[in-house]
This record gives sequence, C-alpha cells and structure tokens, in this order.
Amino acid sequence: DFEASFIRLIDKVTNGSRIEINQTGTTLYYQPGLLYGGSLEHDCSPSRGIGYYLESLLCLAPFMKHPLKIVLRGVTNDQVDPSVDVLKATALPLLKKFGIDGESLEIKINRRGMPPKGGGEILFACPVRKVLQPVQFTDPGKIKRIRGTAYSVRVSPQMANRMVESARGILNKFLPDIYIYTDHMKGVSSGKSPGFGMCLTAETINGTILSAELASNPQGQGAAVLPEELGQNCAKLLLEEVYRGGCVDSTNQSLALLLMTLGQRDVSKVLLGPLSPYTIEFLRHLRSFFQIMFKIETKTAEEEHVGGEKVLMTCVGIGFCNLSKTIR
Repeated sequence: DFEASFIRLIDKVTNGSRIEINQTGTTLYYQPGLLYGGSLEHDCSPSRGIGYYLESLLCLAPFMKHPLKIVLRGVTNDQVDPSVDVLKATALPLLKKFGIDGESLEIKINRRGMPPKGGGEILFACPVRKVLQPVQFTDPGKIKRIRGTAYSVRVSPQMANRMVESARGILNKFLPDIYIYTDHMKGVSSGKSPGFGMCLTAETINGTILSAELASNPQGQGAAVLPEELGQNCAKLLLEEVYRGGCVDSTNQSLALLLMTLGQRDVSKVLLGPLSPYTIEFLRHLRSFFQIMFKIETKTAEEEHVGGEKVLMTCVGIGFCNLSKTIR
C-alpha cells in the first residue's frame, strides 16, 4: 500500500503521467509526464515514514514548472526511513550548496506522528531552478557543534529530558558546544500513537552536516526501550557517522550524486564516507539512465588522518536544464 501511495504522489506532482498496474500488482507500466508542482496535499501510507516520500520529492522539486508546496500527512518519525527532522537538518543545507535556496525552501513539522497509526503532518516547500551549479566539496573540516532534537509524543515530557541527559553524558567528553532541544507536542499535534526518539546533527566549520537518529519501538511491537539507552545509542550512532565522515552523511549520499549528475557540464567533486548499499545501487541507476560514470578514488585513513576510509567521487554533469521554468 505504501508503494501505491507513492505512485499516487508522483501522479499528483506530474502532469500527463500514464500509470498502469496489472491485476496481481506485479508489473508497473509508467510513462512519465511533465514535472508540474504547485500547491498539493497528500496522505502517505502509515506503513512507511514520510521520509520515504520526501526523499524522492527532494530529488524532483528543483526541476518542477511551478515551485512545489506540499503538505504530507503520515508517520514523521519511524525506525525504517530517514525522519523528517534529519532531512530538514541535512538535505536542505545540501540543496543550498547546489544553488537551490531562497526563503521558500523549507520543511516545517506541524504535527508529529509515530507508528503504527501516524497522524503527523509536515509542509515541504522548494523553489525551482533553471540550472544547478557544480560543487567542489572535498574538505569536511572539523566538528564545531552538535545540535539535536529529543521529541516525545503521548508519553511523559520527562522522557525527552532523560534522553538528552544520557546523550550529553557521552558527547560532552568530546565537545562543549552541544544543544539538544526537547520537543514535546501535546493534544492534536502529537499524532495518534505514543512514542519518543532523538535526532542529532554534528556540524563542521566548513558547513558539512552529519546526522544520526533513533526512535522508540512502535506501540505493541518489540520490547520497551528505556529513554536513557536510546539517548546513549543515538550519541554512539552519531560518533559512528563522524568516524565514517565525508562531506555528506550516509542518508544523503544519493541525493548529492544525483545533483552532481544533473549539474552544468563542469566537474563536480565530493568526498564521501564509505558508500552505503543504497548508494551503490543508485550509482548503477545513474549509469543506466544518464550514461554517466563517476571517477571513484579511495582515500585511506592514513591520508586523511581521520576516521574510516573515504571515497572521492568526481563526475562531469550532463548539463541538465529545466526547460519548463517559465521566464517572467
């Protein structure tokens, strides 16, 4: 059902798409239409997080005909997909690096929804661009500060404070500048299911943002998680992400590579941590759709003096141009 919901979403943002699915639901015939955009609303299936839908909208939004402004409803934070908090903290600054910025670029969380029932609501708005600028993003720089959000819905507000305390217990050993907001939503804005979780981001002096997140088990599934444990584990995940390093965190590797591919006919370089399995598959798709191959150089830990092995990805953009952007 979440895939059907995703196809309906793609149908909404495009104009003239043809979609045919056979009776057993095993074959999909899709003929793409124009990316249209505009002001829309969509109810996402609660079996996957809003992040599942938002990730693909982030790839498409800059190339619409009209600036996209969409309200998505469903599960804002779960254990499978990147949460809305992480995409807000990491994907938006990444889009700005490619020249997609402005006041209208935002992700706003109106309501939080936890699985299994959801009930969250977010607003995503993105301006359109005619061309993307190439990037040279090879020096991640040192970590200067850590920010985060500990949220709790339909449970005691004390849960968030307990998570913050245990996460700080680990992170304060490395860095003094740590600020973790507590976000306790009440009433109608807290969705339909109880839960809590945490999202942490580490920012470097060069504007690289690395993120980690954890959410509690959905109501009635699995063992109950202690907020202290969740806070500690989330801090450890952030340290793991810092160890992997690179200029883009593992959630957004594929988005960065796509925007590099669609850039001007110029060289773009980005330094990434170890490639995630998703990114490796994504590179194969880029090759079959755009006939573009990346030059991949491995940098060992000795060369970089920090963390795990890195890869330097270099490519020449295909010079994609958004022809449907109306000139005023």
